[in-house]
Amino acid sequence: MLNEKIQATYDPQQHFLPALVSELHERQQKTWPQLADGISALSAAQVRAVECDGFSVQLQWNPQRIGSTAARVDESSIRERKCFLCVENLPAAQLGILYQKDFVILCNPAPIFPTHLTISHVKHVHQAIDPALELFLDIARDLGPKCSVFYNGPKCGASAPDHLHFQASTKNAIPVEIDVTDARRRHVLQKSAEVALLSLKRYGRSTLVFESTNRDELSATLRKLFSAWKNNLRISEEPMLNMICSYRELVWRVVLFPRAKHRPAVFFKEGDERVLVSPAAVDMGGFVVTPVERDFRGLTPGLIQEIFQEVSLESNRVEEIVKMMKS
Repeated sequence: MLNEKIQATYDPQQHFLPALVSELHERQQKTWPQLADGISALSAAQVRAVECDGFSVQLQWNPQRIGSTAARVDESSIRERKCFLCVENLPAAQLGILYQKDFVILCNPAPIFPTHLTISHVKHVHQAIDPALELFLDIARDLGPKCSVFYNGPKCGASAPDHLHFQASTKNAIPVEIDVTDARRRHVLQKSAEVALLSLKRYGRSTLVFESTNRDELSATLRKLFSAWKNNLRISEEPMLNMICSYRELVWRVVLFPRAKHRPAVFFKEGDERVLVSPAAVDMGGFVVTPVERDFRGLTPGLIQEIFQEVSLESNRVEEIVKMMKS
């Protein structure tokens, strides 16, 4: 079944991955009507900027994202549906690129960005970053400087929390990718010879930034964070987090959003009081997807700030965790 779904197998000695992705994207638009329709719908999506206190966000009205935004991710709902990322359940016309034997790079048929990929494990394994952390960094490098890769934890944005996957987007499409380069925002928390750890000032939600030219040291530092985080919260499972990774000019940059909640209280309200916003990595990064026009028109700076603060881990807790990394 897997072989039938593979258009190409990536070999770093023979291939340039961005070229393979471009070929896949072009071919799938011609052979897979669902993707062609999704890209056509994206061209009609509306975007508007909202200025908040110290930062700005982009709102996108994208009705085709309703399935992801409103996805039921409770255990009962997950058990009752077929996993849409398992190879045997992919649409007949969908093809992909085999990456490092264990992952398939696919075109997302309901895109948020002109280039929107899903990078899915070939087996049905639970969504967890730790076992695949090095691969997460590798694929950001191999996709090149024109893409960014992101990860949503199983309890804060992943619409398939039962199947390990990443996504990739057009570079700088997510506002935080530009904001993080602003020297006025950057606050250094820790710095070694190999890894810098920063936070962002006046950003409306807790944000940690890791930068390094050394993949192994970067992954080791991230695991130190995860360990300190679990000890601080006294939990054994993966802490709630979203991550966005880029690789440019030989430097990996990982932007991490520590989370306290999956969805804000307004998501669960009834009638006109409901706001269908379910923050994941893209939204936390400042590109807020709204599948409902009323929300796109009506979201205010104050409400956006409330949502970010409500779903983010509080700053004093994040400071405690960072200090614990040193011990």
